[in-house]
This record gives sequence, C-alpha cells and structure tokens, in this order.
Amino acid sequence: MQLICRYEGTSHYIFTPTATMTQLTSNVTDSLKARLDEACVDPEKGIPGAVAVVVGKDGREHFAHASGKRGYGSSEPMTLDNIFWIASCTKLITGIACMQLVEQGVLSLDDSTQVESLCPELKQVQVLQADGSLVDKKQGITLRMILTHTAGFGYAFFNEKLRDYSKPIGYDEFSGSLYDILQPLVNQPGERWEYGINIDWAGILVQRATNLSLNDYFRRNIFEPLELHNISLFPNASMKSRLAHMNSRAPNGQLSQRDHLMRRPLIVEDARDIATCFNSGGAGCFAKPQEYCQILATLLNDGISPTTNKQILRKETVDLMFENHIPQFPNFAAQAIPAAKADLTNPIPHLYPSTTPQGWGLTCMLTGGVTGRSEQTGHWAGLANLWWWCDRTKGVAGMVCTQILPFGDVPVLGLWGDLESLVYRGLDQ
Repeated sequence: MQLICRYEGTSHYIFTPTATMTQLTSNVTDSLKARLDEACVDPEKGIPGAVAVVVGKDGREHFAHASGKRGYGSSEPMTLDNIFWIASCTKLITGIACMQLVEQGVLSLDDSTQVESLCPELKQVQVLQADGSLVDKKQGITLRMILTHTAGFGYAFFNEKLRDYSKPIGYDEFSGSLYDILQPLVNQPGERWEYGINIDWAGILVQRATNLSLNDYFRRNIFEPLELHNISLFPNASMKSRLAHMNSRAPNGQLSQRDHLMRRPLIVEDARDIATCFNSGGAGCFAKPQEYCQILATLLNDGISPTTNKQILRKETVDLMFENHIPQFPNFAAQAIPAAKADLTNPIPHLYPSTTPQGWGLTCMLTGGVTGRSEQTGHWAGLANLWWWCDRTKGVAGMVCTQILPFGDVPVLGLWGDLESLVYRGLDQ
C-alpha cells in the first residue's frame, strides 16, 4: 500500500511495511546452510569463511550460520561470535544518528549555512577538474546532499582523477587520519551521484553538533538502547580477540592472507590515542553480524527495537530514510566505477542490475530485484565484501559477511544472490 503524507513541508511517498515475515521451514534453512557451507569448501579459491543472518520484523533470527575458517590458512572455524570490519555498512548507522538529530531539530537536511558553519572545511572545499586544477564550488553543501552522495565527494579507490591528484602521498581513507578526509570535491554539489567520503562528513557533523565523539554518540543513542555490546568504532579486547582475518584474492582466484586495512582503530590503546584517531562514520565500525541485524530489525519495525522496545527513530523518519531522494538521477546505478586501486576493488560495471526503479535513500540504495525483494528495499555493502538488505514491505532483512579484498568478489556476490533468493522462495511457500 502506498500513502502520501506531509513531512517538513514536502510531500513524500511512504511504503507501509507488512506484518512479520513467515517462519522459514527447516527445508529452507537447510538449503541456506548447505549453500553457505558449499561456498566455503575450497580453501584456496572459495570463500575462506562467512557468516549469514536473516531476521524478521519481530527481531527473531530466522537463520544464522557461520561456515569455513576464521581466515585463509587458519585452522580456527568461523563462528557467529567472530567480529567483522563492516566497512561501509557503517554508513547506515551514521544515517540513523543524523536523522535522530534531524528529528530533534539539531540538524537540518537542507541548510547549507548550518553545515558549513559546523564544518567550515566544507565552505572552503574546491572542485577538482580533469586537468588537476581546482575551481570554486557553485553552491553550498547540505546534509541531504551528504547523505545521498550528491555533495561532490569521491573515493580515491573508485575515482582515478582523485587518486592521481593525491600523488605522491596518496589518499588512504582508512588511515584513521583526518588528513585523508580533507579531499577536494570531484563534482559540483548537487550535480551528480558519486559514491565517496560523504558519510564521513556526516559523522563529523554529528560530532560537532553534539560535542561527542561519533563512537560515544553511537553507543549512547543506538547501541545501548538496542542492547548491542559487540559493535564499535574501537573494538575492545574481547572483540579484537574474535576478529575475523582479512584476506585477499588474486585475479586468478587464489586466496592469500593480508594485513588489516582498517588498522589504526585496532591498535590504539589509551584515551589520548583514541581521541586522535578519526571516527569514520563512513567505514569505521566493527561488529558481530547478529547485532548489526538487530539494527535492521529495528528499521523493519519502524524505529522501535522489537527486542528492547526502545525507540531510536520515529516511523515517519524511517519512512523518509527509505524514500528515493535523487529522482533527478534515475540511472545513477548504471555509471561504471573503475578499479582505481585494484588491490581494494574490482571494476564495478553496474551497482545493482535490476529492472525495477533504482533510487537512493538517506545512506542506502533502494531497488527491487530478481531475488524476490520488494521495490524500495534498502541495501548496501562493505568494502571487504559484506552485503545487507532491509525489505520493509515483506518484513525481512539479512546480511552476508566476509573479509575479502578486493571489493566486488564474484564468489561472494553469487553467494549473496543465492541466499537472498532462497529466503524469498521460502517466504512464498
């Protein structure tokens, strides 16, 4: 059912979610388990280890399974208690934080003066041209632009122009240093969708508007109300002891071990060191997948945790987050993304091929798909090949987690598609 309501003076389409998902049968869960296990059989060219979780609107786990090993070459089994660097899956959490502050009137979605007052760096930022020169931006940057990746920022590993401009030092968005977030724009604000460091700036806005570190804000306003103890920008000793290993895949499919990409948050110890480490709202969280899925369940349940009964967002705010905010870019997902840094990403010819309309909400992509998901299903990914989806219409959400670079790993993409398809087939039975 589609309704129209008024919110902050603008008409928005809101899709009302249905009741809790049907219980998956044992045949379906057996098929899910078998597919996950099969993906992790080959220790050299398969998936080293993976975790998949499926939840309903009531917060119940309809499927949760770990398979394979903790990492390539490890003898330890992967378990549901292992901790993953969830990379850009962090963006959804930062979006929730921003929208909490929008609800409270602390932040505005469309006030560029407010944004550039809190972040004067964004008032001065210039736009990088193809010849390497910089020009002034034509308009101010708003929070809505930041949350929809239309502010003009890119990622050096997805944008060759930005990668080359940063030489000989280079930009490393995972360094834990603010230096690597002080990048020029690659597009004029509002003129194009391009995936980039936008949500890191959203996190900076949260910090400066609240005088809290982003990690403290998350903990007080999201993690504690949902009783999540294994998700943080700065993992504690227990979380670090359960960290899944990082892996790399060569072009011929061969796996190998690699050092962790998000290293600094894992090695800072005392409060002073933590205070100097950048809190990355775009890619910084480490989490137990089952706990991340409780955030998805809360969004399925219109902003109220189905397990703790604590409200973190109003229903109309969740509706707004799952609305398409870039109708002016109806084919944005078809723009190819190059492998500007081939150790971090494969080339991405299309973000999500689908015959259903594509859109972008406030920090996530919105599409239907061949798996059976509903139109307007929110979904996104993490660089180390993690994928989540949140279907508010059918009341189901899930996550597939691995720790493999580069991004766009074909075996993981196939696993994600197969698992999601099995879930929806199970719902239809």
